[in-house]
Amino acid sequence: MSAQPTSSGRGGRTAHTDRGTRTTWRNWAGNVAMAPARTVAPSTTEALAEAVRRAAEDGLRVKAAGTGHSFTAAAVTDGMLIRPERLVGIRGLDRDAGTVTVAAGTSLKHLNETLAAAGLSLTNMGDIMQQTVSGAVSTGTHGTGRTSASLAAQVTGLEMVCADGSVLRCSEEENAEVFAAARLGLGALGVISELTFSVEPEFLLTAREEPMSFEKVTSEFDQLVAENEHFEFYWFPHTDNCNTKCNNRSDGPVRPLPRVRGWIDDELLSNGVFQGICSLGAAAPVVVPSIARVSSKALSARTYTDIPYRVFTSPRRVRFIEMEYALPREALVPALWELKQLVERSRLHISFPVEVRTAPADGIPLSTAQGRETGYIAVHMYRGSPHEAYFTEAERIMTAHGGRPHWGKLHSRDASYLAASYPRFGEFTRVRDRLDPDRVFGNDYLRRVLGE
Repeated sequence: MSAQPTSSGRGGRTAHTDRGTRTTWRNWAGNVAMAPARTVAPSTTEALAEAVRRAAEDGLRVKAAGTGHSFTAAAVTDGMLIRPERLVGIRGLDRDAGTVTVAAGTSLKHLNETLAAAGLSLTNMGDIMQQTVSGAVSTGTHGTGRTSASLAAQVTGLEMVCADGSVLRCSEEENAEVFAAARLGLGALGVISELTFSVEPEFLLTAREEPMSFEKVTSEFDQLVAENEHFEFYWFPHTDNCNTKCNNRSDGPVRPLPRVRGWIDDELLSNGVFQGICSLGAAAPVVVPSIARVSSKALSARTYTDIPYRVFTSPRRVRFIEMEYALPREALVPALWELKQLVERSRLHISFPVEVRTAPADGIPLSTAQGRETGYIAVHMYRGSPHEAYFTEAERIMTAHGGRPHWGKLHSRDASYLAASYPRFGEFTRVRDRLDPDRVFGNDYLRRVLGE
């Protein structure tokens, strides 16, 4: 079927399509690819709604893909793919209400830079800024925080195109049941066209990064979380070495990392040299433990103060695949020790550090932190390296502790497991059945994790 341009219904603007040419799409890690029958890049909500309506009439399933920073097939479709690059920009900034409304395809980088220019900020965020706002929210992107939660928890309203092409607006006051589910909706309820976030006056964060032994950081974990607004650490497998990061609000003054020091740590060591280490480890896995013992000591202690997005985020240029599990907070340290013992007694060769973060409980039905204080353990492997044995064994540990997999990262769980893990799972699927009974927004991944 040949795809045709779709009218936006306003001002003659159109949604770009591939005009019948099958386009191959790959995610950032390169482990997911698709060749949709039709591709559109609408620039307005009206154009998006018309594209969805026509696709449904033509019997095509519909998915939206952001920048591909998820590792699952959540965005895969053989029908119509919606690309984000023209549905961008700030649609409203209300200082009195403390909100910003932004088009769904806008990158977190653009949002953060725009907010900073206006003297505003999100309260918390993840550690990269390349994602679109809708992709990040829909898959449960989170940072680390004692009391401040994920991006989805900072959403106060959204606009969504439904399976019949209608446009639905929702918030806690309007279509509240849909809003509760759609804040983290996996693309299963509709296509988000815009999001409204809660923001606050810009503040400063002082970051203190320092090496710490595995035994010390795990024995003092609860204290470190309690004493810091944002605490996280990285453990380097095959070693007893960790690198910790404590972020706390500060009265200033601004003291950013010196340019040369920042380039050495964040670009040369964390990206350039690390890329070489991973490439060497992939070619000769037996050397990985020796390299890990050396490289884990390369980053020294440092302290700096800056605006939030410059502290929370950092460049990630070495490509990898990832699995992350959300555990009850009290289970995190025992699970981490089991993971360490797994690496020590196995023949695995792990060149990537393990990332550990926390989040407060929230009330979003499919949030990994729904209803419980949460600790996160994320395992990574260099792109192209065999990961199955490591991820399978790590997942066995995480599920034994009641873990919930990150929706955008690799895992093997299905709807039966997830329904038992999320007390409000049925609430979400009932909203889905009402909004998309014909599964216009369905795909194989959603069938596995949400059921039929």
